[in-house]
Amino acid sequence: MSKREGEILGHPKGLFVLFFTEMWERFSFYGMKGLLIYYLVRYHLFTDTNGNLLVGSYAALVYAMPVLGGYLADKYLGFRKAVTFGAILLVLGHLGMAYEGHAAEIVDGVVKRDSAALQVFYFSLSLIVMGVGFLKANISSIVGELYEKQDPRKESGFTIFYMGINLGSLLATIVCVWLGEEYGWAYGFGSAGIGMLLGLLVFISGKKHFMGKGEPKNPAILKEKVAGIISRENLIYLLGFLGSFVVWQMIQRHSVVGSLLLGSGVISLIYIGWEATKLDKVGRDRLIALTILILFSVVFWALFEQAYTSLSLFSERALDRNVFGMELKPGQVNLFNALFIVLFAPIFAWIWNKLSKVNANPNTVIKFSLSLIFAGLGFGALVIGGNVSGTEKVAFIWIIFMYMLHTFGELCLSPVGLSSVTKLSPTKIVGFMMGVWFLATAGSEYIAALLANIASIDHSGDEAASLAVAKASYMNLFEFLLYTGLIAGAVLLLLSPLVKKLMHGVK
Repeated sequence: MSKREGEILGHPKGLFVLFFTEMWERFSFYGMKGLLIYYLVRYHLFTDTNGNLLVGSYAALVYAMPVLGGYLADKYLGFRKAVTFGAILLVLGHLGMAYEGHAAEIVDGVVKRDSAALQVFYFSLSLIVMGVGFLKANISSIVGELYEKQDPRKESGFTIFYMGINLGSLLATIVCVWLGEEYGWAYGFGSAGIGMLLGLLVFISGKKHFMGKGEPKNPAILKEKVAGIISRENLIYLLGFLGSFVVWQMIQRHSVVGSLLLGSGVISLIYIGWEATKLDKVGRDRLIALTILILFSVVFWALFEQAYTSLSLFSERALDRNVFGMELKPGQVNLFNALFIVLFAPIFAWIWNKLSKVNANPNTVIKFSLSLIFAGLGFGALVIGGNVSGTEKVAFIWIIFMYMLHTFGELCLSPVGLSSVTKLSPTKIVGFMMGVWFLATAGSEYIAALLANIASIDHSGDEAASLAVAKASYMNLFEFLLYTGLIAGAVLLLLSPLVKKLMHGVK
């Protein structure tokens, strides 16, 4: 078979298997996430503060767990087996979310919740956390393995892969959120589970197109019996499932999650430093450059991930959601990010390729700087919208501008960041460094929840917050985020010559 016959649109066939696998995985993930804050605040009558913290803790654990999943895949399982196991856990977790129990009630001023249903809910979240841990970093690593280390198609390949992520997000926002808000939470969460099952089937059936990539480095180790009882491979699966019970308890304790993230971050930096001592100067400098980029990514995601906390509640309380005579559900406002990704991802990929041909493609560091500036400007659009709206709700056009600017920022950072991890990491720890990339995102998710609480309007669930109070709270937060993005972007822009030098020619 010729090289061209083994490709689609100039890329390996395996890329498109991973594209559709990730599309359905993200359909399930974002379908559930798009409903989560409303489910907590409306159905179980959580306060804004507690709802934001739970969403933040859950999202943080989701992005922290790939550090462990990446390590186990690097050392034992290989990327393909890790993704398969993660997908199975995800199917179970998303289907468990379909059990909603009884709605909370206020009795004599006290909120009465269905404790059993909440425990099922927490355990379902824990299965999702562990599932993403085994799947997320490792499916991205398979994408990287499909290309040679300096293959110029790699960045555009990751951009195509990233478009699949957001196509899944777009479908989820339209389908899962609509079903959940129109017919009941069980329908929205259940449809997310069906999407994950489809993703698992696509991945298993497309194995032949991976060209042997993503397999265990030493299959014999997996077959060895541990203590003469169970194979090492099955022991990893057993411990992974049992780990869900630990996460089940952690997810209900926000301070524990915060301490875990801090400790994991410190340990990861120490491990990176230890690995750096084993490298030559070029390898060490590249690892330092990657670490700097990862640290700045925390700021971007802390701003961007307001979408599922403060921005979701802002959309419900202070945004005029009438579009051409039709009122969108609050959770459906998020569809514009996914829509703009699907529309603009091919354009950005084309622009980067064209600029590369004339040696004018901005380097990775400048793209990261632009992402932070775009994120800040997005909140600036909402601040302007809030100021010109007077005593009325903010016009819908301003949140469209915000999502467009945030999307531009995302396209400057996320696919470029994933590609940079595979290019700048030493080969033997690429899975671990992909996990560290998601650990940084985990920290930003937790920080995002803390930032969202600046605009918390805590009330007993049956009392609507006034528009004036809501707008003032959200505008205060958005103005702070505007300046945070602009300042962080400017600082990284100033550091760009130094970081570029450390990269030693890696684009």
